[in-house]
Amino acid sequence: MVKKIAIVALCAVMGSSLYARDISEGEKFIGLEVSATEVQGDTGGIFGELDHKETGVEYGLRVGAQLDEWRSMLLLNYFDEGDQNTEKLMVSVDYFFLNSTEEQSYFKPYLGVNAGYMNYESTDIDESGFLYGAQIGFVAEVMEHIDVDLGYRYSLSSADKFDHTGGVVFGINYLY
Repeated sequence: MVKKIAIVALCAVMGSSLYARDISEGEKFIGLEVSATEVQGDTGGIFGELDHKETGVEYGLRVGAQLDEWRSMLLLNYFDEGDQNTEKLMVSVDYFFLNSTEEQSYFKPYLGVNAGYMNYESTDIDESGFLYGAQIGFVAEVMEHIDVDLGYRYSLSSADKFDHTGGVVFGINYLY
């Protein structure tokens, strides 16, 4: 467990130090996100199988910075539906592809990766673990300092009683 926390901390430090100059020059943002999420894990039943799926709404906060080609975010998400709930703290890095001209800058498709730490709670289960995955979507500028984000995020877990989470994410960001 200590190894996993150390790996997450090392990735966050390395990622932030590699892009520190770019982040200071880029547009910073703060935002909210909501997603239709599916969580698959164990609910503490007699068979102990990872076959219980719960679908619901996940809420989150995001803070980050973006340039013409890259975006990095710190995400804090919460899901509580049925007898399953998760809290996730993740770092996400997205690459804006097909963003070669000024005319396309208001609509930017992206591919990205995420990594972080999560806590999973269910009936008689309270477990934490490393979380990692990928996302795809697009960002659209709707006003000078406001953009919206629509994408799909999928993450796997290293925890024994929690398998994966995935969902369609809608986010709104205020750029400053």
